[in-house]
Amino acid sequence: MEYVGLSVAGPRSRDLLQTLVREDLSNAAFPFLSFKRMDVGMVPAYVGRVSFTGELGYEIWVTSEYQRALYELLLAAGRPLGLRQFGGRALNAMRIEKSFGTWAREYRPIYGPYEAALGRFVDINKEDFIGRSAALEEKRGGGALRLVGFEVDATDADAIGDEPIWHRDAVVGWVTSGAFGYRLGRSLALGMVPAALAGESEFQIEVIGERRGARLLQGAPYDAAGSRMRS
Repeated sequence: MEYVGLSVAGPRSRDLLQTLVREDLSNAAFPFLSFKRMDVGMVPAYVGRVSFTGELGYEIWVTSEYQRALYELLLAAGRPLGLRQFGGRALNAMRIEKSFGTWAREYRPIYGPYEAALGRFVDINKEDFIGRSAALEEKRGGGALRLVGFEVDATDADAIGDEPIWHRDAVVGWVTSGAFGYRLGRSLALGMVPAALAGESEFQIEVIGERRGARLLQGAPYDAAGSRMRS
């Protein structure tokens, strides 16, 4: 069965969605990372308390025949609350501000789970599963690469992906994603570097043929503690 999704995010997203469902969406009853089958209005849906923006938010999954009805329902319910639509570029900028990776960029078969900062989702103690031996070996050895974030001294252009990352006049890695973070007013990038250099400084990122200074970030530059999306 085909499922499609819509996302509602922002400090009033709970207020909006609560008007459309019978279930209690309070933080105590439906905390971060909860997932439940519920009706949104008359639309049968699966609702997840997750965030790709770094704000309080929900993903709502429905079969394709209900997508338009759900879309119109959310617009109508959100109008009194000041709901505004946002697109893929805005979403990309917000997730990079949170150092969230995305499929086909930060999360690819060529990167192991510990290299891509996904180790917390791998249960090595679970009974045998496909990839367990490789994951266990990577965990023991630490992996060759590390996914890290940068603040870039960009001016008229931002990194977008696949730009070289330099360290002391040598190319040591590559940018996986980049964007201007509008909530912070900074140019940001995510990239892969050797694990041995993950705590170093003196990086540069090449943007349109010009090397720009890049400072390694320790944690997400926007709401590092994640308090907004867990509120």
